[in-house]
Amino acid sequence: MEHVMSKSFQPTRLVGAIAIAMGCSPVIFAEDATDATQLDPIVITASKSAEKASEVPARISIIEPKIVEQSPIAELPHLLMSDAAINMVQSGGLGQTSSIFIRGTNSEHALILRDGARLNTASTGAANLAFIDTTDIKQIEILKGPASVLYGTDAIGGVVQIISKTPEKTSAFVTGEIGENKTYKSIVGADLAENGFYAQVRGQRLESDGSRITDLKGNDIKKASYDQKGFSTKVGVEKEDFGASVDYTQNEGTSQYDTFRYDGSLTSQDFKNELLNIRGRVNLNSDISLNARLSQFKDELDQNGSRDFVHSTTKEAEVYGKWQFTSSQNVLAGVTHQNIDGDVLSYGSPYDEDVNSTGYFVQHQYQNNGLNTQVGVRVEDNEKYGTHTVAQGAIRYQLLPLTSIYANIGSAFKAPTLNDMYGSGGNPNLKPEESISYEVGIDQKLNYNISTGLSAYYTKIDNLIESRCIAVCNGDWINTFPVYQNINIDKASMRGGEIYANWNRDDLFIKSSYNYVKAINDETDQELSRRPRQSFTVSTGLQNEHYGLSISLSAKSKAKDYKQDTPGYTTVDFNGYWNATPNVKLFTNIQNIGDVKYKTASYDKGIYYVNGGRLASAGVTLSY
Repeated sequence: MEHVMSKSFQPTRLVGAIAIAMGCSPVIFAEDATDATQLDPIVITASKSAEKASEVPARISIIEPKIVEQSPIAELPHLLMSDAAINMVQSGGLGQTSSIFIRGTNSEHALILRDGARLNTASTGAANLAFIDTTDIKQIEILKGPASVLYGTDAIGGVVQIISKTPEKTSAFVTGEIGENKTYKSIVGADLAENGFYAQVRGQRLESDGSRITDLKGNDIKKASYDQKGFSTKVGVEKEDFGASVDYTQNEGTSQYDTFRYDGSLTSQDFKNELLNIRGRVNLNSDISLNARLSQFKDELDQNGSRDFVHSTTKEAEVYGKWQFTSSQNVLAGVTHQNIDGDVLSYGSPYDEDVNSTGYFVQHQYQNNGLNTQVGVRVEDNEKYGTHTVAQGAIRYQLLPLTSIYANIGSAFKAPTLNDMYGSGGNPNLKPEESISYEVGIDQKLNYNISTGLSAYYTKIDNLIESRCIAVCNGDWINTFPVYQNINIDKASMRGGEIYANWNRDDLFIKSSYNYVKAINDETDQELSRRPRQSFTVSTGLQNEHYGLSISLSAKSKAKDYKQDTPGYTTVDFNGYWNATPNVKLFTNIQNIGDVKYKTASYDKGIYYVNGGRLASAGVTLSY
């Protein structure tokens, strides 16, 4: 288990500049009471079907396409930092290990999807976020709170879903970006779209000398370099009554990391991930539709200089149908079969195992006269731990023309990973970790294009898996060695709240969000590690079809990190662009413009991992 946070920010130096929002848009966009209604974004993660974000009976955020496209160099962890409810912990700069904590839950309690396909690895249960390419992203949806009814294991803290682009017109482009630390990224792509049929291809390369990853002292401390390349292809058809697509992505490279010898020496690992995602949809009539998905995600890590490796594969087959049996009610029912396979040699604990699991789910929705409800149940049949059932109920009500309230209660679970069952201290008899969450919230639209909202949430997690000594606990580690085993023993709880406030008029905008969470180990009454109690983000600027200049700020309070604390910090990003012609776009980005050095996680003995510092870059996109 882990520990946490302080009630006050400890910002380092602040920097003023004009920059672009790393924007995270809350569920309702600003709207003047007397002005025309602005477009309400469409999301799919909350119910597996398209719906207006303002009608979702939960808190959902969106990282918009223009934010993803603004900085090709930016990694997925950097993009996710724009949401105050997320704490990203990265052991250094580009290509280093990253952990995501949503609303104070564990890093393995966030489900990462790409177009419905699971990116969490079969071995650890967490996704290797730093190795996920951002080239082909349309938008990122962040659903907060339990979502195991529709998505099964891991969705305790929330779901991050990457929505990929689908070609809308025939075009081609090439992008080049160059930055500090000899960082370069190039992208080439082409789209073909005609009469509902489309094809897409992308290729990209990123390389960087990197940065120091710890605060170890000495002139011989080296930077950890990062090199990766990849490509993606997609073909499909989208018609009114049917659709189908085949999507393949591959990303591979080499990442250096610290050897943990306290001298700054580095070693490296080769990584490769690939996703095959086949999807189909057919409307049987105006009221009934069927969807199917067949996916396979491979994630491979091979250590250089040793025999250690981690190879994991997740295969899923899913079928679900939606029946709109009245104008205001629908039922969605489906089944998902999953096979996770791990072939691992790590720390002298090899295994080659796989586990099968099948989930059956049903969900009812009611939408009428400002009342939106969502109720569902899932039964998971796992060959290791047996049957597990979760349920969820949520409601949103349009109390007044510009005021809506919502409430949400749901249970979720996380199945034991292959590492938990077969790795060091493995225990094949583990039960799933399980949670219950409660949430209430309000969204309010005001005059002058201002919108705001407030949420309060509570999550309790039982059966947390922890490594505990079960024999020879007084061993001296020389002649006698303690024996550890993973067992379901810990409990934890998270209490917190979120606030957002947005304003926009014409080309100008301001977006801000604040999150408070207190995450406690209920067995020890200690705060959990790497969960700052307070997080704040704000972005402001000007954007239009010709040019844009904006600034974004991210601040975190201090956090517990096992026996040490990591201080709070504040960083500012700058971004700008100019569409010089319809076919030429010039842009510049500065991550952490003040070059603020902050500690990200405890290394050992008063030593910390540190962030990558400033990364200034400039680039050009040529399109046809």
